[in-house]
Order: sequence, then C-alpha cells, then structure tokens
Amino acid sequence: MKHFEANFDGLVGPTHNYAGLSFGNVASLNNAALTSNPKAAAKQGLQKAKSLADLGMVQGVLAPQERPDLYTLRRIGFSGSDAEVLQKAAQQAPALLNACCSASSMWTANAATVSPSADTRDGKVHFTPANLVDKLHRSIEPVTTGNILQATFNNDRHFRHHQHLPEHTSFGDEGAANHTRLCSEYGHAGVELFVYGQQATNPSAVKPTKYPARQTLEASQAVARLHQLEDESCVFMQQNPDVIDQGVFHNDVISVGNQNVLFYHEQAFLNTAAKFDEIRRKMNTEMHFVKVSTEQVSIDDAVRSYLFNTQIITLPSGEMAIIAPTNCQENPAVFAYLNELVTLGTPIKQVRYYDVKQSMQNGGGPACLRLRVAMNEQEVEAVNQNTLMNNALFTRLNTWVDKHYRDQLTVSDLADPQLIIESRTALDELTQILKLGSVYQFQK
Repeated sequence: MKHFEANFDGLVGPTHNYAGLSFGNVASLNNAALTSNPKAAAKQGLQKAKSLADLGMVQGVLAPQERPDLYTLRRIGFSGSDAEVLQKAAQQAPALLNACCSASSMWTANAATVSPSADTRDGKVHFTPANLVDKLHRSIEPVTTGNILQATFNNDRHFRHHQHLPEHTSFGDEGAANHTRLCSEYGHAGVELFVYGQQATNPSAVKPTKYPARQTLEASQAVARLHQLEDESCVFMQQNPDVIDQGVFHNDVISVGNQNVLFYHEQAFLNTAAKFDEIRRKMNTEMHFVKVSTEQVSIDDAVRSYLFNTQIITLPSGEMAIIAPTNCQENPAVFAYLNELVTLGTPIKQVRYYDVKQSMQNGGGPACLRLRVAMNEQEVEAVNQNTLMNNALFTRLNTWVDKHYRDQLTVSDLADPQLIIESRTALDELTQILKLGSVYQFQK
C-alpha cells in the first residue's frame, strides 16, 4: 500500500489584516497597522498549494474561520444589531474588535496536532485541535477548527477527532507548530517529537523571561495520551528559552523535520545531544541532523527570513526539497547558506522559492500555512475529496476569491458592517464548494 504525507493549507480569510496581535512574533508586531491585501494573500496561498500539487504531492485546503466573530463580541457584552455591535466594539474596545477580526486561522500549522495510523494503538489517524489559549485572537478558533477538521476528515473508520485540551495556561497547546514526526517511511511507525516552551506545573523550571512560552510540556503529554502513542514513539524536548526571547515563538520558526531529517539551528533546543541520542535510539534508523550554526545564519536572519519555517517535502522522485519563502532569497546570509546546503550530501537536494509575502508580513511562512497529515492510500480516499487540490478546484477557488475579497483592508475597515455580509456570503459559498456542510455558527 502506498503512503503519503499530505499538506492541508489554510485558505486565507476575507479579513486578512495587520493588527499586530501576536506578542512575541516579531514580524507581526513590526508590520502592525500596514494596509493588507486579502485578495493577494489568498491568491499567494492558493498558488503555493497548487504548486505542490503540481509537484505530485497530496495537497488539500482547510476553510478559514468566520470573521468578524460577532458571537465572541456578544459574549463579552456588546449588544444590538450586527452593525451596532461592531460600532460599539470599535469605539469602546478596539483591541477586542481587532482580535475578533483576525484571519490567523490561515496558519493551519497551529490548527491541530495529527498522529498517523502507523503510530497509534487503534490504527486510526488522530486529530486534536489546538486550544491556542496564549493569544485571545487565536483562543476563539478551536471549536470551529474541530468542525472543519471533522468535515474534511469525515470517515470514522479511519479518523478519530478529539476535543481541544482544557482552556487553561497549564495546557497551552499550539498544535503542529511544536510537533514534528520523524520516520524512515511515512507508512512505518515513527517518532513524534513534541517541543515545548515550559513546564507549567513546575515553578522552578527554566522558561523565557521576555516573551511567552506558548506550548507546555503538560499539553504535549496530554495530546500523546489522547492519540494513543506508546512511550517509545515519543520524545519531549524543550525549546531554548533564549531563542523564544529573540522572537522564536514556535518551534517551527527554528527547526523543521521530514522523514529522517531534522533541520535546525544550533540554538534551537536545550539538552540537544541527549535528546538527539534518544531520537536515534527510538528511530532505530539513520537520522540526518542538519545543523545551522549561528556563524552561518544568525537568529535574527533566521527569524526575518523564516529559514526554518520552510517545508521539507519528499518529492515523488524520492529527493527532498525545501519549500521556502522568497524572503530567503532576499537575505544574503540565508540565500548563501541554502545554495551551499544542497551540495552538502544531505537528503535535501533542492530549494524552491514561493512568494507568500502577505503571510510573511503578518508572521507566518510556508510551514505556518500547512497542516501535515501522513496517510495511506485508503485514508486519502476517505478524505472529503472536494478539499483536495486539482486544476478545477484551483480555478474555482481563485474565482471565488476574485468575487468576494477586497484588494485592500486597513485596521479601521474592520468596523465596516459590510465586511460581515461579505465574509459570511463568501464562507457560505465556500462550504458549498468544499462540501463541508454547516461548520459555521451563522449557518446553524
């Protein structure tokens, strides 16, 4: 039976904007209040997804969240008509309105943690939506994320869906952005590497001092239990608090893995040597730990270019390729390193560059935009086929974007009542295109 690692990219939502909501995310903060282009952002994401499908990869899409989120605004005391709720929030609590208009669900690396059937005791693919409790604008996502995942992976014989973890900082869970699966082949049992920022229940444990450590060890351990993973299938490794304080808010900003390759910066982790030995022992196969030194690429250059927020994919030919943002080409140190990397004898033989600048300016690169799901061919067939990328879907989604999305959006535009109508009309049509059913509250 054939096995694949599918990528499901988040469609950029109609309210894509730069409100600078993510403390600890340098790009998000630096570009706050810029004018965004939702149409260009959505098309950049679609083009990247279509390009991977054209390379022979299994590629899907995940629907965005409903925004503005009037339900949250009403829950916290704003009342009246939809237009009145927006107006009152804009006047009395603009920061809360901004949070309820965020299009951050586009970064589906944070949507959930996924364990493939080869690793789980019941032989099913397991999904746990991330609770994202550290950031208000993301903490309102998990319920709808669960609805979308269940409508996309909608076969109980092959897929098992869990509720997100308790909404408390002890179980802060940021999803696959802090999770990497290592294996010899996608269909073989592998090692799931859970990277955490702090141990919440141990006050004396080391943690960052400037920026928050969003992922806890307790959350990672809970997901491993829910997914029925054996101890020999898991490694729990702490991210270096010093790099979190330099703007590395998730592990996928400082390392990325694929099969038996872990591409990482030398400052990425604590207890690196011991944990790599544990990975080698549990993998029981050759591992390639590809280290980038600070001398080669500084943390600042890594964060600015998102060198490690690239995707590493295995092409149908068997070669590995890095899917990088064009920002990596524009950074001299990073571009020089990547040109050298493909000559070093590692499994990584190619680098392909894609323009995702609208996402990059808001703090997310190519790896942020996708959720990885390793599946066998029967599981791929059990996926909602209307969500899998092909020429027809690409054309239809581009037409949908052209019809519904604005060319420009400022933070002040978020109080426009017309945006509610535009967004709901677009999402209602999207659920029909992707055959998702009623996943949004306004549809119920």
